[in-house]
Amino acid sequence: MPEKIMRYIGQGLFYGLFVAVIGYFSVAPAYVHFPADQALIKVSFSHAGQPLEECRARTAEELEQLPPNMRIPMQCGRERSPVTFELELDGKSIYRAELRPRGLSHDGASTVYQRFPVPAGRHRLRARLKDSVRVQDFNYTREADVTVVPGQVFVVDFNARAGGFVFK
Repeated sequence: MPEKIMRYIGQGLFYGLFVAVIGYFSVAPAYVHFPADQALIKVSFSHAGQPLEECRARTAEELEQLPPNMRIPMQCGRERSPVTFELELDGKSIYRAELRPRGLSHDGASTVYQRFPVPAGRHRLRARLKDSVRVQDFNYTREADVTVVPGQVFVVDFNARAGGFVFK
């Protein structure tokens, strides 16, 4: 009988200790997701670069050598240009990358996802993108004065149909 009581007391102590540990870690140490005086700039987009080569018209001789179901007058390569992306904050470059196209034939979109903690307040933000090896300079640029408040997530997106960069 005393053995049974000792077993129940041991189990009670073990369960009590387990609950105490779980209770402690549910409230302490305090988890700070983001410092109170900072904001976050998040860059997230996918964009397919321009075709690496110009399409060319096939000659009549080339078309005759092809099977009838393959006789397309224009020949276009699948491979895409890499996308060069640059982000500046207050005149300083905080991110620059040449994003290779995805896929086995390098014909997919280039993707970027980056996060940058910044002090809250007013900043000058400049985003630039080059999506063709045939152009010398960046063909999409957006520059703006932005004000971010503590804890805010400011998003830099890209949509070529909407004219380029979108700041939200």
